Amino acid sequence: MKILFFSNNQHKILEVKKLLSSMTIDILTLDEIGRQIVVEETGANYLENALLKARNASQLTGLPVLADDSGLEVDAIPDQLGVFSARFGGLGLSDEEKNTLLLKKLEGVPIEKRTARYVSLVVFYNLDGKYYSFDGYLKGTITEGSKGRHGFGYDPIFYLPNLKCTVANLSQTEKNNISHRSIAFRKFRNWYLNVFAKKT
Repeated sequence: MKILFFSNNQHKILEVKKLLSSMTIDILTLDEIGRQIVVEETGANYLENALLKARNASQLTGLPVLADDSGLEVDAIPDQLGVFSARFGGLGLSDEEKNTLLLKKLEGVPIEKRTARYVSLVVFYNLDGKYYSFDGYLKGTITEGSKGRHGFGYDPIFYLPNLKCTVANLSQTEKNNISHRSIAFRKFRNWYLNVFAKKT
């Protein structure tokens, strides 16, 4: 089965292809099918945004689609990130600039109140118009400075107390074992193999 993973983020594409590499399905990208599709994320929550992307891409390509929406939620500033995480501070900011802005907003906030979590919501949109959703979470805290050279987005300032490092200190394999996105996509993989594939 061929499934389009709808994303223009090369970091996400590499992660997802790795996560689903053991499955007997072909995960295609927009580049691989020669399409450029942009969907405005106007949803009020992760599910609405992921579904907008999945439904539009499926209707335009005639393929079943996987799409995700993800974000960082910071308890000290609850309304400023979430579904707006990629646009935090305005369009066009680099990851480093967004991290710097977030650290500035949290200046003076004690470490015990810098709790945060990564959220991922994955939608599989099938050609019959039905969709299925899967979520994943990773809890941590926001550091007072960037640490680590791996990962992307907010990884350099997202600290994992149980591992005593930021997500950016983890290798790709280590990150794929615990990340919010990997949890959501593993739920999809298990559902696909144990439920969906047995019906088709």
